[in-house]
Amino acid sequence: MTDHLAAALPVLRLKRNEDKRLRAGHLWIFSNEIDNEAQPLTGFAPGAVVRVHNHRDQFVGYACVNPHALICARLISRDEAQPVGLELFVRRLKSALALRQRLYRHDCYRLVFGESDGLPGLVLDRYGDVLVGQIATLGMERLRPVLEQAIHQVINPRALVWKNDSSARDLEKLPRQVDVAVGELPEQLQVIEDELRLTAPLAEGQKTGWFYDQAANRERLKRYMTPGARVLDVCSYVGAWALTALRQGAGSAACVDASQTALDWALKNAEANGLSLDAHKGDAFDVLAQLHERGERYDVVIVDPPAFIKRRKDQPQGEAAYRRLNQLAMRVLSDDAILVSCSCSFHLPQEALPALIQVAAGNLGRTAQILEFGGQSPDHPVHPAIPETRYLKTVFCRVTR
Repeated sequence: MTDHLAAALPVLRLKRNEDKRLRAGHLWIFSNEIDNEAQPLTGFAPGAVVRVHNHRDQFVGYACVNPHALICARLISRDEAQPVGLELFVRRLKSALALRQRLYRHDCYRLVFGESDGLPGLVLDRYGDVLVGQIATLGMERLRPVLEQAIHQVINPRALVWKNDSSARDLEKLPRQVDVAVGELPEQLQVIEDELRLTAPLAEGQKTGWFYDQAANRERLKRYMTPGARVLDVCSYVGAWALTALRQGAGSAACVDASQTALDWALKNAEANGLSLDAHKGDAFDVLAQLHERGERYDVVIVDPPAFIKRRKDQPQGEAAYRRLNQLAMRVLSDDAILVSCSCSFHLPQEALPALIQVAAGNLGRTAQILEFGGQSPDHPVHPAIPETRYLKTVFCRVTR
């Protein structure tokens, strides 16, 4: 975009003092922060790039606007000389790539983590020469042709798949769909993690196919793994935690998941790496209760469920679900064992998960000791001004009778 075109963009004007949070580093603009008297929000074209000005008519940044969403605009650039376009996207992608190449030996990581990489509404995961992305905002969807051009310049992948089937798109009134922008739709994705060679489904897989955010926590598990330990991986998906534990010296491991497809892939991954797994299909709560009734006991139990709290109003029921799941997990622990408890719910406060674990332990007459806290892997960097970018909580506990 030329300077002339950038100067001619429509202006989204903020109310008095509503630029403070943006000046501090946040990128989101809410609909109640707009000065509708200066220019009604409804007058902006959905997905358009706009100039954001404060109430004194000072430039704040360039943003994409969606007048029909609560978060009605997201800043993409704060530099008036750097408008939204191919040059900006190339620069952001190169910056994101440089960080991941510093962190990882293999081309398996989250390449772009939305706001933290200056590209709000965009997630890109890399599987070697295959990229799988999700777009969550109307503005980024409108910019997709330019974005794809930038991706071609920086990465030039063999395949680029947009797995846009997330419920997050509903908030922006975007259709859920899967599109292949480059190459052909791969049936499966190849991942290298901790020298394990793993495979995950794409079309039938969850989210973008893999959960890179837990990679650092799976590495942390090593210090708590005793030789021959018996391990249970609850909400296992395709078995990354269980297989990592076996690689780290566990004697046996079992996966629990409601999806038979996920368990089938877990068993395939075990065989491909010369390992063996047991698999239990069913609801995690039900399977844990059944294992307890059968007298099964484990030295390490990992519970890594989907988000129980997707909206703030779900917090009471979600906290009850986390407490109950952890309590059921403790019932199948041996007398002196390790519990790894995870939550990917942003709306669960950082301090809440340890408190819920303590309640669960107290209900069973157990003692819990917090050994370590984990968060998302560094390819999911946290933006210090945007608390929403910090969502994953992992607690490593010792539980004794």
